[in-house]
Order: sequence, then structure tokens, then C-alpha cells
Amino acid sequence: MLDFFVALSPVTQALLSTLFTWGMTALGAAFVFTTKTMNQKLFDGMLGFAGGVMIAASFWSLLAPALEMAEGGVLPAWLPAAIGFMLGAVFLWGVDKLIPHLHPNLKREEAEGIHPDRRRRSTLLVFAITLHNIPEGLAIGVAFGAVAADFPSASLPAAIALAIGIGIQNFPEGTAVSMPLRREGMSRRKSFMYGQFSGMVEPISAVIGVLAVTMMEPLLPFALSFAAGAMIFVVAEEVIPSSHENGNKDLASMCLIMGFTVMMILDVALG
Repeated sequence: MLDFFVALSPVTQALLSTLFTWGMTALGAAFVFTTKTMNQKLFDGMLGFAGGVMIAASFWSLLAPALEMAEGGVLPAWLPAAIGFMLGAVFLWGVDKLIPHLHPNLKREEAEGIHPDRRRRSTLLVFAITLHNIPEGLAIGVAFGAVAADFPSASLPAAIALAIGIGIQNFPEGTAVSMPLRREGMSRRKSFMYGQFSGMVEPISAVIGVLAVTMMEPLLPFALSFAAGAMIFVVAEEVIPSSHENGNKDLASMCLIMGFTVMMILDVALG
């Protein structure tokens, strides 16, 4: 099976990997077929775990390879990584300002006392999480593109580990979309469709990432760091605050440590 995967083109590898991450999003969204509500402690723990995975992936799978790739270049090795990292965070910050800020909260009927109509709320929730899936798909695409470009610090097992880690953290994201929609009265089928839809952008952005890297190899350290900065912004802005706001801070923090550890083991052991 692995030999078959190795023989595929980098675009196909990235596409298949992000179909897996999309599938994990759909699996999380499928919770709506079993219940209308979800235990808040479990949900906050899942969010914390997802945050730990994203932090570890940002360093081990993105920033560290970016620093290694930049060595021996015209610029200091740290400069492309620093520029890309800051640009990724600033880009997500800027886009975040263009849409209303909305944390998924399973306990409240409406977010922060606001009572928009159901269609508007559904659109905002799906759009917000879909937006944050773009850098994750981009990161996977860039990782497979780096392998295709034959960079010494890039490896296929590390790219696969990144896809596995992002797939793990996509599970609670699918739940974060579908459960609030179901609680508001939307049908199970529609709630599931909206939840899995939020992961659909990852295969698209992954293919874009592969093509961009293979066509413009000198930009690879910037691209890896950009994806890392965007992911860390999502963790700091959305994931950690959402996991702490219901009083489960200790649980969420320990789950974050567990998520970081799991992703670190995956990346180092497979890389």
C-alpha cells in the first residue's frame, strides 16, 4: 500500500491525504446522527487536543524544515521563516476582521448574546471554520511539494504524519459546526452536510500548495512558514479561547499537551 502511494504524483498524494482530513471532518460532523447535544467537557478536551496537534505540526512539520531549507541561501536562514510566519498570522488576522468573530459554543443558544436569523448564523459558522481550514490544506500541499522538490529536510513520512495530525484535529472541527446547527433546529442531514462542507476546502488548497511549490521552489521556506503562522494564529485566536470559556481550562490544557505530544511522536518517528 505504501509503495503504491509513493509511486503517485505529489499532487495526487496531497489530494488523497486531504481527502482523509476531509473525511475526518465529516466523521466529526456525523455526531449529529447520534445526539442533539454533546458533553461540553468532552468537546473542550477535543478542542484542546486539536490545538496541541496544530502547534506541534506548525513547528516540527513546517517551521523546522523551513529553517533547514533556508540555510546556505542569500538571506540569513531565520529571515524567510520569520517573514513567512508573520505574514501567515497577519493574513489570517486580516481575514478574521472581515467576518464577524464567532466561537463555537455548545452551551449557548446564541453566541455572545447576538440573535441573528438562523441562515445568517449558519453561514457565519461554516465560513469561519472553512476559512481556518485553508492553511491546513496549504500546509499539507506544501509538505508534499517539498518532497517532490527533493529538499533534504523534507520526507514523505513527515508529510504523511502532518496529514494524519491535521486529520485528527479536524474531527472536533466538524463537530463544532454540525452540533450548534442541529441544536438550533436544523435537520440532522443538513447539519451534517454543513459540517463536512467546512473540510472541503482542504483538498483544493493542498493542490494549490503543491503546484505553487513545484513551480516556485525558492519560495518554499516562505510558504511553509506562512502556513505555520496561519495555523498558530488559529490556535491562539480560536481553539484555545473556545476550549477555555466554559470552565474546563485544566482539562483543555492537559489535552493540548497530549495533542502536542502525539503529533511530535508522529512527526519524529515517521520523519
